[in-house]
Amino acid sequence: MTREAAIARAEAVFEDGSFRETLARRVAMPTESQNPERAEALSDYLEREMIPNLQRLGFKTEVVEHPAARAPFLIAERTEDPDLPTVLGYGHGDVIRGLDADWDEGLAPWTMTDKGDRWYGRGVVDNKGQHAINLDALEAVLETRGRLGFNAKYLIEMGEEVGSPGLRELCAENRERLKADVLIASDGPRLSEERPTIFLGSRGGIAFDMWIDAREGGRHSGNWGGLVSNPAIQLSHAIATLVGPTGQIRIPEMVPEELPASVRKVLADCDIMQGPEGKEVEPWWGEPGLTPTERVFGWCSLEVLAYEAGNPKTPVNAIPPRAWARMQLRFVVGIDPFAVVPAIRRHLERQGLGNVKVELARDGLFQATRLDPEDPWVTWAVESIERTTGGKPAILPNLGGSLPNDAFSDILGMRTIWVPHSYPGCSQHAPNEHMPTHIVKEGLAMMAGLYWDLGEQPPKGA
Repeated sequence: MTREAAIARAEAVFEDGSFRETLARRVAMPTESQNPERAEALSDYLEREMIPNLQRLGFKTEVVEHPAARAPFLIAERTEDPDLPTVLGYGHGDVIRGLDADWDEGLAPWTMTDKGDRWYGRGVVDNKGQHAINLDALEAVLETRGRLGFNAKYLIEMGEEVGSPGLRELCAENRERLKADVLIASDGPRLSEERPTIFLGSRGGIAFDMWIDAREGGRHSGNWGGLVSNPAIQLSHAIATLVGPTGQIRIPEMVPEELPASVRKVLADCDIMQGPEGKEVEPWWGEPGLTPTERVFGWCSLEVLAYEAGNPKTPVNAIPPRAWARMQLRFVVGIDPFAVVPAIRRHLERQGLGNVKVELARDGLFQATRLDPEDPWVTWAVESIERTTGGKPAILPNLGGSLPNDAFSDILGMRTIWVPHSYPGCSQHAPNEHMPTHIVKEGLAMMAGLYWDLGEQPPKGA
């Protein structure tokens, strides 16, 4: 009954092929939450996979519907002693659309395929493979020690890929039921394929539309050129007042006042330029005075996601009557997302561009969250992973992307620690999604070590 035995037991499910068998069965379930025709698959994933898995580990389970949601949730609870620490786990069983026709020859989204040291299939990293690793590691600790040594709760949702509708309402209405000392979960990528990573929150995300409706119908560019305004030109100038030619944001309300010292300290040990993905980084782009790592994990970025005017596929000799752009701001803690659009409107008025309309898009809003890198739970997690792997993990104050971490940090009021089992080149949300097998084995070991240490020696005050 040792830590090493628990880790060995977790690694064994990789070696004997049982983990691969479980994940392949789950990948075969086409749980596309954006596709209304897949509603049955969403429910089946909880009923046929998650409930039996969690009940085998001694959890009491309940499928919960919420009127604000588009898919069901699963809440699971396992209590050993009310005086022990409690950990909340999280995962999502829904996936992005399969994009079946776009995968490489010999690969398919709903059939897990071995190719070299990679497993290919939709959901292998986002997020079926990641929460499968955590649950198998939890089981290894339970089988080795005969108990966990802590209380465990789990929340599985089936609508994360459509913005997690209903998740925050569910958490607000079940605060006591989901109450825990810490969230330990897995999603997103590591800093690099080779380096284990923890991240402590996520950047927020907000989308907004900018457009100009100049007139009804186009005007001949020869007869009217120089006589009537071109909304495509005006809109491009409006965007240029928001973000400079090298990607620097020009609106004070859209950037933090500073990069906190604790954030700068941990990011000094993280180099996003390492690994093959680093070759694609353009160091001259973004906020001047920051490293590339600081720009993506400590600062904000403003992007043009789409721009349309005229007939892009079949241009004609006409001045377009309308121009439209979808913008997106990824932001860190300290930015009020609801102040962004009013600030842009005021700015455009000052620039003489009051004819540009700006509105929040209907897409989901993700709040920015960040646990202090110097929190005792962070130190504890880093030491545990270092003990298992022999190397210090990268500490990211927040994920560069967005996920619904605010449901746990803000609504449930708990510390959040994410241990990702993926890497930046995994083709998440694209054809050929894949998981390196060495990350699977290392993830099983790391999580078994974390769960063992939580039952053996949690942080003081936990």
